[in-house]
Amino acid sequence: MLDKIQSYFGLTTMPFGRGLAPGMLFRSGDHAQAVARIGYGIATRGITVITGEVGVGKTVAARAAIERAEPARHHLIYIPDPTVGARGIYHHIVSALGARPSFHNAALVPQARDALAAEAAERGRVPILCIDEGHLLSHDALEALRLLTNHRLDTESPFATILLGQPTLATKMALGILAALEQRITVRRTMTGMTNEETAGYIRHHLQLAGRSDPLFTDDAISLIHDSGRGKPRAVNRLAISALIATCAAGKNLVDETSARSAVTETNHDTQPAPTP
Repeated sequence: MLDKIQSYFGLTTMPFGRGLAPGMLFRSGDHAQAVARIGYGIATRGITVITGEVGVGKTVAARAAIERAEPARHHLIYIPDPTVGARGIYHHIVSALGARPSFHNAALVPQARDALAAEAAERGRVPILCIDEGHLLSHDALEALRLLTNHRLDTESPFATILLGQPTLATKMALGILAALEQRITVRRTMTGMTNEETAGYIRHHLQLAGRSDPLFTDDAISLIHDSGRGKPRAVNRLAISALIATCAAGKNLVDETSARSAVTETNHDTQPAPTP
């Protein structure tokens, strides 16, 4: 099916994929703002908090910012699932930095802190602790992050922290019991998605990367995809691919509003909860 779609539309590869190198990403205003803040947080070894709805591009922005940092001078520690709790985070940090985690909690905390400091001081590589799905962090896990940032009487931190999560992360961190961590945040950004014009540019950009320079989506189709996907890249990708399939099946040369509406209907149906028996 993929080969048929590529051949039908004169594409060299399928567009709207997720595996693009950072240098090939479409730079919307929202993306650029997030990347700039994450980059600043890395440079200052601070805490950066990026929030936004599912599919808005938080992880992509973090990947782009981290890629811009000099790899030889940084060590990425990526935690995709923070539900492992405070101990799991400490364990992951120590393991990622090449040590064997202590079995005892009392020893594991200073071990993680010392490992982070040693990576920067002895090896000259600043650790970047990037935690995805940050809204799933428990209060204990967030407090654990605060303890890790306690270094040299708060004069500096040996590592940078990036927290990515849905809007509830910001709400959780605003609670009084987490005020100490909230006050340590260096920069933050709430991502909202692309404008209508940016969605049009995003679609053209992905088509060009796939070998198609001529227009393929009509303006009406793009507007409908943007409105339905609310400018969120992941939703736009899904709708655009579905619209391409509908267009190919109908034997049309252009993705028009009808094909886009078919994609919207299919996508909305797929995301509806199953009826209760």
